Amino acid sequence: MFSLALVLISSFVLKSQPLIKLPDACKQVILVYAEEWAGTTGTLLRLEKKGNQWDTVSTAIKVNFGKNGMRWGRGLHRNNETLEKQEGDGCAPAGVFELGLAFGYDEQPSGLSWPYQQVTDRDYFVDDANSGDYNTWQTIPANEVNDPKSKWNSYELMKRKDHLYSLGIVVKHNESPIVKGKGSAIFLHVERAPGSPTLGCTSMKEADLLKIMRWLDVNKYPLLIQAPKTELDKIKM
Repeated sequence: MFSLALVLISSFVLKSQPLIKLPDACKQVILVYAEEWAGTTGTLLRLEKKGNQWDTVSTAIKVNFGKNGMRWGRGLHRNNETLEKQEGDGCAPAGVFELGLAFGYDEQPSGLSWPYQQVTDRDYFVDDANSGDYNTWQTIPANEVNDPKSKWNSYELMKRKDHLYSLGIVVKHNESPIVKGKGSAIFLHVERAPGSPTLGCTSMKEADLLKIMRWLDVNKYPLLIQAPKTELDKIKM
């Protein structure tokens, strides 16, 4: 699996004139791939650019995708209007994405420099496509009644009662601009169990996610590149 990943990397990152042209500022990449569009599990590698060379800085780890696999998301890549992700389709987004806030139930972990927010029971991510707050993180102020149902028809409580969001990173999918109905609340987060699919996010072991969070460097403009392996060298920016 690791040698295959190196072949995939060379096919779209290391060529002298790669099919995918990453921004010059990007020095870190989280590369995630599945075997096929319908795959619910896959592989993640961390890559870092040193000089003109991209190198792997981690062993391959197992991750889980949406229960219905992947579809093209809305990120930095050119939009593909066919097989495009929709709200509630149970698919993880494929493409190239910036990363937003890291978050978790506890205070900021040691060794973490990436922007981090400790979530409370007043933090919500809105997936109500008819709301002006669609696909945004909202916090109900302390001087208001904590009643999300009065504000939105659908939302994600960020401080869940299970462990899934004990650590997470916001994936900037469908943000520039936000298009209603094209998917919301996409995260890297802790897996429910090994091999357990998500509703559209990418999940993994908590220890693996913590390593990623500690590795991220805002000065190296890290990007998430995620797709079926057969599509990686077809991504256009």
